[in-house]
Amino acid sequence: MAILLYKWLWVMSAIFAAPAVPAEAPAPGLHPLYVSVTEINHNVTDKTMEVSCKIFTDDFEKGIAEVLKKKVDLIKPANQEEANKLVNEYIQKHIHVMADGKALKLEFIGFELERDVIWSYFQAVNQPLAPKKISVKNNILYETYDSQINMMHVTVGGKRKSYKVSNPEVNALFEF
Repeated sequence: MAILLYKWLWVMSAIFAAPAVPAEAPAPGLHPLYVSVTEINHNVTDKTMEVSCKIFTDDFEKGIAEVLKKKVDLIKPANQEEANKLVNEYIQKHIHVMADGKALKLEFIGFELERDVIWSYFQAVNQPLAPKKISVKNNILYETYDSQINMMHVTVGGKRKSYKVSNPEVNALFEF
């Protein structure tokens, strides 16, 4: 029940970009929330497109096990190199980003644990111009949870736009 409450608070804070505030426990029979947050940022200084994905650790481990058929502990991995490989492979299968009609090749930077979530980091190099259109295909954890929600926040030229896809919807378009 505590995890459910925490996830509900995390979703609400992600949606409204406000810090999580303790609340009453959800009503009995409330369906659990499954959510990820993907941040995409055009870094004009480094000429890169930065992509980070925030996923609850328990959900992410379950998704990796179901999709890649490998069990992994992302909190204390026995083999960090194998954990990196699995995180990279999973995200690469579930996030596809195009900038002005060109598919971006995302390079894996790494991942880290933050409380109950895993942040994974990627970048696409040689992106000197601010894109006018960014399209994202995002189906993180869709094989695992029928009610999965994926929030996306894209920042280009200091302008931030957000969009939410819910299973089975996968596509989002951001125009700047």
